[in-house]
Amino acid sequence: MIKALIFDFDGLILDTEVPDYQSWVEVYQAHGCKLPLEQWVACIGTIDAFNPYDDLEQALGQPIDRAAVRLQRRARFAELMADQSILPGVQDYINKAKQLGLKLSVASSSPREWVTGYLSQFGLITHFDVICCGDEVPATKPDPALYLKALQALNIQAHEAIALEDSPNGILAAKRAGLFCVAIPNALTRQLSLSLADYQMNSLIDLPLEKLLQLAQF
Repeated sequence: MIKALIFDFDGLILDTEVPDYQSWVEVYQAHGCKLPLEQWVACIGTIDAFNPYDDLEQALGQPIDRAAVRLQRRARFAELMADQSILPGVQDYINKAKQLGLKLSVASSSPREWVTGYLSQFGLITHFDVICCGDEVPATKPDPALYLKALQALNIQAHEAIALEDSPNGILAAKRAGLFCVAIPNALTRQLSLSLADYQMNSLIDLPLEKLLQLAQF
């Protein structure tokens, strides 16, 4: 019996991933360089897998003003984020899960300050029983540590939870922890292979939570 939903955060609850990538693409373009998606994908759903500062300097063959680039890039990211809202179906899944008595958790490779800041901003933080973040575990996704920590905090077994993910790194982490994993790609990760997921849909609005629970329990 399913007792909990475990949400990824970036790209699943809120699409921070497209603005993040787009802001870096523009930095590269300003320096006369390109940042292909196939190069960027290593860092989607995890941290420290790709350093754009190092990569850009290598492409240019010379140092860059990292402080200036950081300020410019963060300002542009903030502009792009101003147009973002909670992704379709997320609030409905949260509401229905609460009605059904399911526990709710977030398992994100991002730092706690990042995750809780946005959850608070959008009025979601009080809905989650457990929030596990990347700065609280020895290794982030695709390592299963975040999911194992969430399961322990929820006091449930892996077969009693569904993981909702948008990236290959996140899906792999969930499967390594033994969870039934549903892939809900965003505009960026839709271009990647999510074949390791147990089930895939374009958006959370595609399938009512009750039907997903039935699928996961077969």
